[in-house]
Amino acid sequence: MPEQKGSELKISIFGLGYVGAVISGCFAKGGHQIIGVDTDQTKVDLINSGKSPIIETGLDELISEGTISGTIRATTDSEAAVRDSDITMICVGTPSRNTGDLDLAFISRVCEDIGRAMAKKDSRHIVVARSTMLPGSMSGTVIPALEKASGKRAGEEFGIAINPEFLRESTAIYDFYNPPKTVIGALLPQDSEMVAGLYAGLPGPMIHTKIETAEMVKYVDNVFHALKITFANEIGSICKTLGIDSHEVMGIFCQDKKLNLSPAYLKPGFAFGGSCLPKDLRALNRLARARDVAVPMLNGIGQSNDQQIAAAVQLIREKGKRRIGILGFAFKAGTDDLRESPVVTLAENLLGKGFELKLYDPHVSLAHLIGANRRYIEHHIPHISRLMVNSIAEVVQHAEVLIIGNQNEDYFKSLAGLVSDQHVIDLTANSKRPETAATYERVSG
Repeated sequence: MPEQKGSELKISIFGLGYVGAVISGCFAKGGHQIIGVDTDQTKVDLINSGKSPIIETGLDELISEGTISGTIRATTDSEAAVRDSDITMICVGTPSRNTGDLDLAFISRVCEDIGRAMAKKDSRHIVVARSTMLPGSMSGTVIPALEKASGKRAGEEFGIAINPEFLRESTAIYDFYNPPKTVIGALLPQDSEMVAGLYAGLPGPMIHTKIETAEMVKYVDNVFHALKITFANEIGSICKTLGIDSHEVMGIFCQDKKLNLSPAYLKPGFAFGGSCLPKDLRALNRLARARDVAVPMLNGIGQSNDQQIAAAVQLIREKGKRRIGILGFAFKAGTDDLRESPVVTLAENLLGKGFELKLYDPHVSLAHLIGANRRYIEHHIPHISRLMVNSIAEVVQHAEVLIIGNQNEDYFKSLAGLVSDQHVIDLTANSKRPETAATYERVSG
């Protein structure tokens, strides 16, 4: 286990289930004083007798060592636990209701207990949520319950943070000491730094962010893991009907760390397009149907892509403006390829709804297009060619709503000349807000 280096703190951990029990043992191993809190007397008794209340490899040893050394004890007395600690960690369950919503009843109850205990403390206390909760749960449930019960204000009279856990069952202790990342969302930087001190010496990036962002990260991780499993299973189902070894196929797929298993294509932007992705997706889905293989996730990709275009149309309509300018409408910057460009599809939708469009793309010019691209324009989108102009300035001057369709530095430079009553909608995966007086927003948040 890696050596942790940090100041010794007294930590009360509410909830001695999976997460609470594991971090109790690991933090105690790091030299911190741990007070475990649970309403279940059996769990409390197990901890105090040096035994783990859950089955997890290596945890019995950590709990035993902690109780022998005096760094771990457990209690049902929440008031005493808060009184005798510097930091409280909330690790209680957030089960699903039948509707799929989270049941935050346990969270509310624990926050009320913690708040009542904090009301009797003069020293500043920090409360850290480790339970998995949807964005808005901290501001809508946790903080109000703590403030009401304590009579104190979050950020001013007590610290508040969320520190999502990334522990997998059966490898939780290894995961604690080898985190892929440590994420802390807090109201105040000093509280975030104090929580970060608990993980001193551990590998992986330390990320300080907003509370809502930290709440969301855990869900993104878990849903993406579910997506990967489903993707592999659906590919496996297709391969099986073809007599192809799906494990070999996915083994080759996973060797590509440049595009397949990487940050590539994982920045929110606009719909995909071009000559490859739509065509190949349709072909694989058609093959699955021909083989009577159900692949709902693969089928849903095209539907989701169409919805992204529909969302952009709706966003533009909501502005209540008629003059639309589009900068960049090839499916990718630096090309003249318009085949299945989602920006062209967007332009056709807007044109059909009566909007006045002007388009510019330096790489798309009828005078220079030859072969397949020229034929595509002449045969499939001749009406688009009539909307093309020769300069960025002409589009900017025309546009009440300016759409950035692909990545080109000149497009973003042009935004500096816009005025406050113009709107910019960025369809690209650009993560930085450019300098502009216009209202700027991304189609994907």
